[in-house]
Amino acid sequence: MEEKILKNKKHGMRVLLICLLVEILSITGIVFGAIMTGEVTGGGFLLGLSIFVTCVAWFPLVGLRILKPQEALVLTLFGNYIGTIREPGFYFVNPAANTKLAQSGDLESNINGLGIKNASEMTITIGNNKISLKNMTLNNGRQKINDCLGNPVEIGIAVIWKVTDTAKAVFNVDNYKEYLSLQCDSALRNIVRIYPYDVASNVDTTGDGLADEGSLRGSSETVASRIRDEIQSKVADAGLEIVEARITYLAYAPEIASVMLQRQQASAIIDARKMIVDGAVGMVEMALERLNEKQVVELDEERKAAMVSNLLVVLCGNRDAQPVVNSGSLY
Repeated sequence: MEEKILKNKKHGMRVLLICLLVEILSITGIVFGAIMTGEVTGGGFLLGLSIFVTCVAWFPLVGLRILKPQEALVLTLFGNYIGTIREPGFYFVNPAANTKLAQSGDLESNINGLGIKNASEMTITIGNNKISLKNMTLNNGRQKINDCLGNPVEIGIAVIWKVTDTAKAVFNVDNYKEYLSLQCDSALRNIVRIYPYDVASNVDTTGDGLADEGSLRGSSETVASRIRDEIQSKVADAGLEIVEARITYLAYAPEIASVMLQRQQASAIIDARKMIVDGAVGMVEMALERLNEKQVVELDEERKAAMVSNLLVVLCGNRDAQPVVNSGSLY
């Protein structure tokens, strides 16, 4: 279904003025017809004609439509797609044209998918005859998904989207809002299962056959971009454009969160200890080299080992060292 843009329907003010003028004339005819009835021949005919015109003159007013900026109106007549009006203005369309969208599930099925707590928060209702072309946000809420290592994580995304082809949005899918929500769920699961929560060894997230350092926590921009592309490929037939997708929430599932926190803490402690030991070894080497260069004291291998041991204890210990004064000989 290809979208047809209509641009020759901007006659709303003209039709409104004509209808008002006809109504005024018909009311005037009723008054004069009532006065002339029984006195002048044809008075009854004028009265009947004026009443008939008064009853039908309002019907063209049903075809008046006002479009604001970033709104579109889809027109169908007897099941046939006529076209779409996109430009803002005051329009007159065929009163018999069925412009009701009336998509199923606007009030019920979309509540959970769009992150809406109750139906009173819905801005789009069943029977709305206009489609918004503005950028809209879909808060997909939190979902529990297993990452590539099988760890359950909770992740939520926000998707900014808009309608680009009104014909596809209305006729290719039953409900483009519900369709988008379901495709967001599917795309999110497809991408999250490729990545680990944190950097892991021997994991290929790019598909090139080589291990990399991609992760949900460290590569959020890349993950969001892949989620956006995945959603866009699925909703293109519905005439929707995904402007942006962002991760709004990311954490381990509650059942493993405490264990993973301990694991992260242990990893941090090991990394810190490794850095301390590397620094201490370097300082001991520097101390021995300086003592040897300055020829302050000559130490045999046993005394060097004792000195290295003492320095490492001092430098790597968690507490301040307690000095011991030796007033005797070193040997």
